[in-house]
Parts: sequence; structure tokens; C-alpha cells
Amino acid sequence: MTNTTLRFEPGNGRHGLHFARIAIAALMIPALVAGCSMPRGAALQSEILRGTDDPANEVQVFAVSRAALDELNSWPLAHPELRHNWTTTGASATARIIRAGDLLSIAVWDSQPDSLLTTTEQRVVRMENVPVSAAGRVFVPYVGEVRVAGQSAEMARRDIQEQMAPIVPDGQVQLTVTPGAGNTIDMVTGVARPGRLALPEISPTILSALAESGGIASSLRNPLVRLNRAGTAYAIPARELFSDPAHDIQLRGGDRILVEEDHRSYIALGAAGTQRVVYFERETISALDALSTIGGLSTSRANLEGVMVMRQYPPEAVRPTGPFPRQQEVIFTLDLTSADGLFAAEQFEIQPGDVVLATESSLPLITQSMSVLRAAAATVNNLN
Repeated sequence: MTNTTLRFEPGNGRHGLHFARIAIAALMIPALVAGCSMPRGAALQSEILRGTDDPANEVQVFAVSRAALDELNSWPLAHPELRHNWTTTGASATARIIRAGDLLSIAVWDSQPDSLLTTTEQRVVRMENVPVSAAGRVFVPYVGEVRVAGQSAEMARRDIQEQMAPIVPDGQVQLTVTPGAGNTIDMVTGVARPGRLALPEISPTILSALAESGGIASSLRNPLVRLNRAGTAYAIPARELFSDPAHDIQLRGGDRILVEEDHRSYIALGAAGTQRVVYFERETISALDALSTIGGLSTSRANLEGVMVMRQYPPEAVRPTGPFPRQQEVIFTLDLTSADGLFAAEQFEIQPGDVVLATESSLPLITQSMSVLRAAAATVNNLN
């Protein structure tokens, strides 16, 4: 076996320099080929969409355009939430209704000297804090049980007076109501002064009740007003409640009001101004709104043709035909280099749980690779 030793003779300097240049170039070529593996903040669009054209692929790719928005707007929501279910009974004044648990104070006046209820010295008989039973009745002497639940105070007064007419023909009845638990409104959370409000004689509207409780807490982000009434839940964004007088409904005994902060959010990733969880500041947010909220796209890294919105639908929302997603996982692609793409992005609504991804442009990677080669070339030249 023969050992070969490479020696650089003084006369072979030119050949050694040539060999060094070839060796350095050979080392730099893989760096150029592997440019896409250099440190970066997001994937290339081609990397994410690789394999999505395979019929067996379980990810649907949907190119967002103005022409496609009509179909897209018919799709079901990925995560439906009760936010726009409100009763519109109006704000017409209504009297408070007597309910079980209320306390009645009944006064019977009679001027007859032979009255069964009064005496010459005392012309009035008072029955204080008579409770309305669970059956909605009160006991009145010489009359028996009288049903008063479901009536206004004036209706109950007339009814009692009519039923006492055979006993005291000239008698007159006075009646006042102290609201019980069934005639109160619970301001549960989201207001300056949570607590229980007793209904006045004329039922207040929801805006009056909010004002009585100190208003909605200013710290709440895009607050949502919820009303629980007789086993039914209603909800409306506070801004819509304030803007339309028809939404200022009359409250009833037993109503519970909760004001909640908007907990909906989306995730921002990639070549954008920031990468974080972003909460909804308004009721609806378009793709352009989302991008501006996170500081826009990186001018040196982002691919304007490769903005993506990733969304996951529940299994029951997927259909093979009709205005439904074809797969549970859908990638919506947006091209911000054309007028059609910009207007479509302005109308495309972000949904809670979406991931807004700005993909990387391949141009900065090529630039990095060229910088590596230039540095290598400078190193070789320094060997001269």
C-alpha cells in the first residue's frame, strides 16, 4: 500500500491557491442549496401547501376572492356563540306584577258605626306585611284566600275591595306592595355595583337598571350583555344595545343581567409585526383589520401573496356538497398584491380560534445565501 502526501512546494503556490478556492467553493455550495433552512420566523407558502393537492389530503385550501365570498359567507360558523339573540319587547311602561314572596300591606277603611271590622274610635283596619303564598294567594279576614299573583297592585286592590263588599258595603281598600325575591333584578357581574335591585311600581328598562348599578365597567373589552329570563338566555353586544332604542327592553321580576368581556381571540404568527394571541376589540374583524392590529406585515420578510388563515371546523359542519367546508381543517389563502385580493381581505371575517399566518418570502433567503457566497469569495481573495 502506498502512502501519498500532498506537499506544497514553493513553486506550487499557485496550484495550492487554486485548490483552496475550489475547496471553499465546494463548502459554500451546500449553504446555497440549503438556504431555505436558514433561521427564519415562518414557513414558505410552498412548504405549507405541499401535498394539499393530493385527493387523499385532509386539508382543504380555499383561495379567497371577491367572487368566492358569496359562497364562503354561507358556510356555518366554526365556533358558534350566543351573541345576537335578543328579545325586542320594546320599552313601553308596564306596572309591576305581584309575585309569590311579595309582602302586601292592606288597609280597610269603613265609616259605618256597625262595621264588622272597625270601631267608632278606629275607622281603619291595617294588615301589615301579609305574604303572598307560593300559590299566589293572601288571606283576608271574612273573605278568605284571594289570588293576587299576576295582577298589578291596583288590580289586586279592586279585587279585594269587591270581595269585601258584602261585609263592608261602604268600605274602601288601600294596598301597597313590598317586592319579594321574585320581584327583583339581579345585576350579577360586569357593572360598577353588582347586587339586587327591587322593582319599582313601574318596571325599569335594561338601560335604567345598568345606570342604577353604576354602568358597565370601563375595563371590559367589547362588553357583551346577557339576560337570563325564565329559563331562556339572551345576548347582545353593548354597542348594539346602546345604539338602537328598540333594544332597551322592559325588565321583569326574576331577570338576571350579566355583562361579560369579549373573550374571543385569534393567533397571529409568521412574518408580521408581532406574534401573539390577539383579542377581539370589535364585534367583527376582517383579515385586513387583523393584519393592521398586529403591526402589519414585515417589509423585509413577508410574502404578500402568501397570507393564510387556518381554521378548524367541527365534524358536523363538514359536507361533501353545498355551502359547507369539505374538510375539518381549512386553509384560506389571501393575495394582497392585487385589488381583488385586497378588497376580498377587507370583507373576509376572522373567526375566534383562527390562526393568521404571514408566510416568508423566498427572496430574503436567496439574499442570505448570496451574502454567504460573497463572504466566501472575499475569504478566497484574501488568500492572495
